[in-house]
Amino acid sequence: MLEVTALGWTLTIGVIVALLALDLAVGVFRPHAVGFREAAVWSVFYIGVAVAFGIVFASVAGWDFGAEYFAGYIVEKSLSVDNLFVFVIIMSTFAVPEKYQQEVLTFGIIIALVLRVIFIALGATLLSLFSFMFLIFGLVLIFTAVQLFRHRAEDPDIEDNALVRASRRLLPVTDDYIGGKMITRVDGRRVVTPMFIVLIAIGSSDLLFALDSIPAVFGVTSEAYIVFAANAFALLGLRALFFLVKGLLDRLVYLSTGLALILAFIGVKLVLHWLHEDIWHDAPEISTPVSLGVILVVLTVTTVASLIKSRNDPSVKAKAGSLRAHKAREDA
Repeated sequence: MLEVTALGWTLTIGVIVALLALDLAVGVFRPHAVGFREAAVWSVFYIGVAVAFGIVFASVAGWDFGAEYFAGYIVEKSLSVDNLFVFVIIMSTFAVPEKYQQEVLTFGIIIALVLRVIFIALGATLLSLFSFMFLIFGLVLIFTAVQLFRHRAEDPDIEDNALVRASRRLLPVTDDYIGGKMITRVDGRRVVTPMFIVLIAIGSSDLLFALDSIPAVFGVTSEAYIVFAANAFALLGLRALFFLVKGLLDRLVYLSTGLALILAFIGVKLVLHWLHEDIWHDAPEISTPVSLGVILVVLTVTTVASLIKSRNDPSVKAKAGSLRAHKAREDA
């Protein structure tokens, strides 16, 4: 079992807060359109910080725990790319001006980080109290994988979002973005801008992603500290990654299929762990190195196959995937 001192937690949280403050300074206090070069530099920086943290952590805690961190980081990073699909859909649906997209992304990342901290604490507590939660988490991931695979050719429908519908119905909303503000006054009346509705959409989407990603990362490690660090460092690079790859997202045509396979694999791993611990001690378990290898192979094959497919057939566009069928609802 990993033992992390109060100083270790303090230093880790301090580094993450400092990086978050840097993200805020770049994305919110200096709104501007982000070019490819700037996005590439920041993406390399955040990935470098995450890798450096992993190396330092592994040298202190041992490479077994280090492997769990890197496996968790890769899982969360791959799921965060699916996050980007949804962010692109939201940005397009609400026609967010390019100079405000950094602000939206940064606040979206903060919301996602807060939600993940809550779910990590809840998940770690449940797993420590009830061993059958490994079975529950595993079945949730398998169900999610099946749904994502079934609806891999669809995008999530923002109009299905109950919070977005309620906000539009109950709140006075301006037609235009007003200086990047969320709340303002028009003719002496307090109103919200489309920026407020965008953040509602992104925050509620973050909630759904947290429900999937936290059980997924608990599938490769049971250590709350590693789960937190892997999530935090994967999310911190999301803003720069968005601007780096948003032009390439349409080409990742098999991403949803790959993510479905990874979620199903981790779900089976969790079910086998529960079976080994509670029911049948001779049941096989999947080790962290094997998990890391499977995840890397699936992501590599998915990416290469996607690029080949999109090169041979440029008309094919990638979809984010959905957990429910929207076409059937629209045709009904």
